[in-house]
Amino acid sequence: MAAEDELPEGTVQNILDQETLKWVFVGGKGGVGKTTCSSILSILLSTVRSSVLIISTDPAHNLSDAFKQRFTKTPTLVNGFTNLYAMEVDPNVEHDDLPNVEGMDSFLSELANAIPGIDEAMSFAEMLKLVQTMDYSVIVFDTAPTGHTLRLLQFPSTLEKGLQKMMSLKNKFGGLLSQMTRLFGVDDEFGEDAILGRLEGMKDVIEQVNKQFKDPDLTTFVCVCIPEFLSLYETERLVQELSKFEIDTHNIIINQVLFDEAIESKLLKARMRMQQKYLDQFYELYDDFHITKLPLLPEEVCGVEALREFSRHFITPYKAIEKGTVEELETRICALRTQLTEAEEELERLRKGKQKA
Repeated sequence: MAAEDELPEGTVQNILDQETLKWVFVGGKGGVGKTTCSSILSILLSTVRSSVLIISTDPAHNLSDAFKQRFTKTPTLVNGFTNLYAMEVDPNVEHDDLPNVEGMDSFLSELANAIPGIDEAMSFAEMLKLVQTMDYSVIVFDTAPTGHTLRLLQFPSTLEKGLQKMMSLKNKFGGLLSQMTRLFGVDDEFGEDAILGRLEGMKDVIEQVNKQFKDPDLTTFVCVCIPEFLSLYETERLVQELSKFEIDTHNIIINQVLFDEAIESKLLKARMRMQQKYLDQFYELYDDFHITKLPLLPEEVCGVEALREFSRHFITPYKAIEKGTVEELETRICALRTQLTEAEEELERLRKGKQKA
C-alpha cells in the first residue's frame, strides 16, 4: 500500500478538472447512494461546464426524489439552475410508435424473447440518438445496480446479435416476412426492411458511442460503495468488468463512513472497527484511485439545498473532529442538549398519559 501522502487526492476534483469529459457513469451495488452521488456530481459539474444533463437509467427512478422535482423522459431544467437538466429513462422499449396490429406485436415480442436484452438495447440506442442531437457539455448517468449497468455496456454486442438474427431470418425465409407484413396490413415504414434499417441505424449510433465510452479522455466511471464486505466484492467485480470493456475508472466514492467523533455507543464503535477493516482493503486494492470518503449522516440528503451543502465533502476531504478540542466539546454538548430535550419531551408525554388515566 502506498504511503498516505503518495495516494491520489481523496476528492472528485480530477473529474471537474478534466475538461474533455463527455460521459460520466455513476454505478455500484443497490442502496449505496448512487443517485445522491450522481446528483451532487452533476451539481458540481454545472459550476464548471456550460450545460449538464443527468440521466437516470434505473427502473426505480430516484432522481425526482433527490431533487424534490418531477422528471420525465424529456430533459427538464432543474429548479434553481440555468444549465442543469435531468431526465428519467424507462429501460423498457416502447412500442407506441408501432402499428397496433395483432400478430405484428407478437412477432416483435417473439424477436425480443429470442434475443435477451434486445428491447433494452433498442431503448438505450433511441435514448442515445436523442441525447446526441442535444448539445450538452457533459452527460452524467445515474445507472441501475451493477448487473443492469454491465448489461448496458454489453448493448453494442446485443444489437449486433439482434441484427444477425434478423438477417438470418430474412435469408432463411426469403419473402415470407414481406408477405406477413402485407398480410397484417402493415405499411412499408414498419416492414422488414424498415425494422432492419432501424436496427442498423441503432447499431451505428451505439457503436459510435461505444468508441467514445472506451476513450478515457471522453468517458469515466465512478464506483459508489459502502465499507462492507458485499459492497467491496461488488466494486471489485465492477472494476474488473469495466477493465474488460476498456472503460476508464479511477474514482471510488465510499459512502456512509463512521468517523471517530466522540462516539459513545458500543454498537457504533463496533461498526466503526468493522468499517475500518474494509476501508484498509479498499486502499490496498485501489492505491492508484481517487477514493472519496463521505460521512454517515443522521438525516437523508434530499433537495437542492441539502445536495449543495453535502457537495463540499466531494471536493474537500471530510475530517473528523479531534478529541480534546473546543470543537469536539461543543459538538458533545450540542448532542447532550438534544438528548436532554428529547428526554424531557418523552417525560412530558408520559405525565400527560398518566393524568388522562
